[in-house]
Amino acid sequence: MKKSKQNIKINGDELHKKITELFNQNNYKSFNYKQIASELEITNREERIKIQNILSELTETGTIKEISKGKYISNFGNKEIIGTIDVNKSRNAYLISDDVKEDVFIAFTNLHTAMHNDTVKIRLFVRNGKTKIEGIVVEIIKRANLEFVGIIKKSKNFSFFISDNPKMIYSVFVPKENLNGAKDGEKVIIEIINWRKREKNPTGKVKEVLGMQGNNNVEMHAILAEFGLPNKFPENLENEAKKISTKITKKDFVERTDFRNITTFTIDPADAKDFDDALSLEFLENKNYKIGVHIADVSHYIQPNSALDLEASERATSVYLVDRVVPMLPENLSNNLCSLRPNEEKLCFSVIFEMNDEAKILNYSIEKTIIKSDKRFTYEEAQEILETKIGIFAEELLTMDKLAKILRQKRFTNGAFNFDHKEIKFILDENSFPVSVFFKVSKDSNNLVEEFMLLANRKVAEHIGKMDKEFVYRVHAEPDLQKLEVLRNFINRYGYKIDNSSKTRLSKTMNNLINDVVGKPESSIIENLSIRAMAKAIYDTNNIGHYGLSFEYYTHFTSPIRRYPDVLVHRLLYSYLKKNKVNTDDLKTLCKHCSFKENQATQAERASIKYKQVEFLQDKIGQIFQGIISGVAEYGLFVELIDNKCEGLVHISTFKDDIYLYEPENFQIIGENNGKKYQLGDVISVKIINVNFEKKQIDLVLFQK
Repeated sequence: MKKSKQNIKINGDELHKKITELFNQNNYKSFNYKQIASELEITNREERIKIQNILSELTETGTIKEISKGKYISNFGNKEIIGTIDVNKSRNAYLISDDVKEDVFIAFTNLHTAMHNDTVKIRLFVRNGKTKIEGIVVEIIKRANLEFVGIIKKSKNFSFFISDNPKMIYSVFVPKENLNGAKDGEKVIIEIINWRKREKNPTGKVKEVLGMQGNNNVEMHAILAEFGLPNKFPENLENEAKKISTKITKKDFVERTDFRNITTFTIDPADAKDFDDALSLEFLENKNYKIGVHIADVSHYIQPNSALDLEASERATSVYLVDRVVPMLPENLSNNLCSLRPNEEKLCFSVIFEMNDEAKILNYSIEKTIIKSDKRFTYEEAQEILETKIGIFAEELLTMDKLAKILRQKRFTNGAFNFDHKEIKFILDENSFPVSVFFKVSKDSNNLVEEFMLLANRKVAEHIGKMDKEFVYRVHAEPDLQKLEVLRNFINRYGYKIDNSSKTRLSKTMNNLINDVVGKPESSIIENLSIRAMAKAIYDTNNIGHYGLSFEYYTHFTSPIRRYPDVLVHRLLYSYLKKNKVNTDDLKTLCKHCSFKENQATQAERASIKYKQVEFLQDKIGQIFQGIISGVAEYGLFVELIDNKCEGLVHISTFKDDIYLYEPENFQIIGENNGKKYQLGDVISVKIINVNFEKKQIDLVLFQK
């Protein structure tokens, strides 16, 4: 209920304090005396006159500044704050800082050599006659990066480097002696070595020549280098991995539970080579089921602080580009020694559950094991058996599918979110050229594996969490309320609603929303907006739970071949089970590092997808497609082509019928004179006019008959 305006008098000192606090708490907002009265809920005429007098006094003392007649703003004077630079496409930037509520705008001319992600100190100011707070960089505290990937452009007397990353807004001057043999148009890795004051561009040297642009291997290596990811292992590490013994010893058999005679299988993508999880099922005499989730015992082979361990911790994750996997571990470990290949005895770390027919866990154990997988299924093979109910291990697969569906339903009932985000996949020819594009859709076989992996991850986290030990958790914070409001406003246009009055109501209505939009033109947009409203999951030692999964305890235990946090979890778990002394001094730092590398790997994967989309459409210039407006910005419309899921840009400059204005609150641009609207989610016809390999960008124009 809205408070009634007060008509009582406020003590002069108290009013002075309230007005000062109002300006301090709203550093970026300007007020006139009427707005201040409204904020403080004052209607008394005498008190309003006092406000004007206090404003004059605060202006004289320099606490506030009059930026236009009767309008005041907090006077920062020489106030300086520290934060991180975020460059946008217009070459201007914003400072992101915990010291301010809103990001601070920094014009390109005030960056003073600061680059994207640099940590800087800025001074706040207000331009004469303006109301917006801006910043000017006065010190670069820490450079985020001095190495970049891009193209060498040569002329007769000098060369320049142009970065592939649009957020690197400066060209780099490269003297002849620093070219390292690079030719015009070649992709290179460059290092900035100098940037003198008053020079518009930095000076750099070529560290590595990757090759001519357009070559698939060159482009994939360039993407990896752009995000600071390696493309190969040092030879000494490959050799060290080959020396590790594959022999299972008598000691292993004594210390481990033998599962070799229990029906066990793996289910993985058709092109997978590193099988790090297997499932086993035993039908018990009491009509219950003994289910084993068996995970490759990577920590058995990689000792802490060894050269292999240090390399794995630095990489932190395998990287999945469109045409290749860059593994976290050398091939002899990832694809051979640790991979749970069929008909081979393998060492595992396992979570064993006894469950009844209702998927209730009656008891469980966590133990080191030896397994021998009986069968390697692809997801497609397992799916066919689930659908036809015929095939090898059909009874086991159907039983586990039944239990997985119960577990899945329990999760959703408890408030988990059903974000089954579609993955873009390409069919490539022998030269890695994309010949078709499609969305990968999860089916029952995928869900079967997922549910038991989730169960094992949760049970391991819960087991250690209740011991109150330092641990690596996979945590997921509550959603951003502002982004939820953006989603709510958008879906209202289509007649959909979400209810965030409680966590359970929100998850239920969000899951209903995702189900309701399946197969509809707006489905992709709504799914993406829904995911954006959610926080990003990260690794942390501070357990806040996993909001999206609705788990109080959650970790990553099931993929140690491709994720370093899982290796850490295995080590900690085993030490706690054995009651060994554990050193956790660097654990929080490692969690932050793993979260960062995961993000870098994700960005690299997206960049490879964008490149392949451009490659796929290069021979389709001039063709017309139906598309859905997937993004709206002041510089144009992003459009996802319905036939092939590729996304391109219709630049605002190509609109000839009117001047179009950007309305972010309505997710649209609108003609100033004709009133024509183009909104997020609209279906439009577009023509491809250009593909840009350097920017990984597809240029479109509206097509109207």
